[in-house]
Amino acid sequence: MRQLLLVLASILTLSSLDIPTIAIAGTMPNLPEMRLVQKLNCNNAQTQAAINECTKLSYQNADKKLNQVYQQLISTLERSRKQKLIAAQLAWIKFRDTNCEFERSEYEGGSIVPTIYFGCLENTTKLRTQQLQEYLKPNP
Repeated sequence: MRQLLLVLASILTLSSLDIPTIAIAGTMPNLPEMRLVQKLNCNNAQTQAAINECTKLSYQNADKKLNQVYQQLISTLERSRKQKLIAAQLAWIKFRDTNCEFERSEYEGGSIVPTIYFGCLENTTKLRTQQLQEYLKPNP
């Protein structure tokens, strides 16, 4: 057990460095094979797996931005409008998720499915962020 913890601590330390590293393979018989860890370059993704991961990261960034704008907006609203925004946001999330499930269903079973799904989530999220930002603008 101690050896496993040392190996995991070494991997975590190496993975926090900003350089490609190699993990020791085969020292623990019950662990899955470890592979060369490469830094993800989303400006020049070369494989479908890398494109999928980059699309996911891009969506996650868009989602963080949406949540920042949402928190900013909700803090400016009075109670009755807060409740309406919360209800609208919950309905919007259900729409977004269901719509993106539909969009990706055309490619079901293909390696591009994550890219389609996370791309849809990202685009829909960016549009919602723009909508919420409009509510932050002062009325003329």
